[in-house]
Amino acid sequence: MKASLILNALIILTLPTQLWAYGSSSSSKKACEKPYFSEFAPPEKAEVAAGTEFSFIAATVSNPESIKVTIKNQPVDITVTPKGGKYNVSGKLPNSLAGSFARINITANGPNQCKGTGGWLVKVNE
Repeated sequence: MKASLILNALIILTLPTQLWAYGSSSSSKKACEKPYFSEFAPPEKAEVAAGTEFSFIAATVSNPESIKVTIKNQPVDITVTPKGGKYNVSGKLPNSLAGSFARINITANGPNQCKGTGGWLVKVNE
C-alpha cells in the first residue's frame, strides 16, 4: 500500500515539470526572417565596364535605410526605391575597379533586426 502511494505521489509531482519543459509558443513569434536579394543585374560573372550601373531587388526588409552595398570593402552610394512591398536598389561600379574582379556585397536588416547578406561577382574590364 505504501509503495503504491509513493509511486502515485512521484507521478503526480513529475507531470507538471514535464509539461512546463515545452514552454509556450511565443518563441515562434520571434523567429528571424532574413532579407533576401534577387534579380541581380548585370548577372553573376558578367564582364562589364567600370562605371556600369548595377541593380537588385531586396525583399523582406523592414528598414530600407539598413541596406548597405560594399565593393572591395569600400561603401558604394545606392538608390533605394520601393517596388510593391520590395525595394529596387541601384548604384554604379566605381571607376577604380577597371581591370579586376569585384564582388558586390549586400547587407540589410529584416524584421526583428535579423541581418541578411548576399551579393555576386562581376569582372570589370579596362
